Amino acid sequence: MLLLSFLALAACKSKSEKAGKLEGTWQLLSAKTITGKDTVTSFPVAGQEMIKVINATHFSFFRHDKLKGKGTAAIFDAGGGTYTLKGSDYSEKLDYCTARDWEGHQFDFKIRLTSDSLIQTGTEKIDSLGIDRQIVEVYKRLGT
Repeated sequence: MLLLSFLALAACKSKSEKAGKLEGTWQLLSAKTITGKDTVTSFPVAGQEMIKVINATHFSFFRHDKLKGKGTAAIFDAGGGTYTLKGSDYSEKLDYCTARDWEGHQFDFKIRLTSDSLIQTGTEKIDSLGIDRQIVEVYKRLGT
């Protein structure tokens, strides 16, 4: 009985440690979108930056141009919602998004974490918008 309690405690500690490592602010370094046989590098984009912020229960992302909305390349995208993490299985439920048709959808990913990087791979699929693609995103942790 004592052994089972110890194993259960170790499993909980491992899960919470992984979630704790995921929490923080992450800067997007690169992104690829794969649709069918076509692979497109969608980030970096000159003059833009993007971050993802993850706490114990929620995530958010922000992408904008560095010219504060001035000029022809002005952009601002944001979104957020809740997430679940089970081992390397990471799912986001997008509750808020500047692309309103994306709201209410869940996206399932695999993540790989190191001390200062997050690699997120998975599927973005929204039948009503004709979206069915794989993504690969690489982030660098900001701060400690």
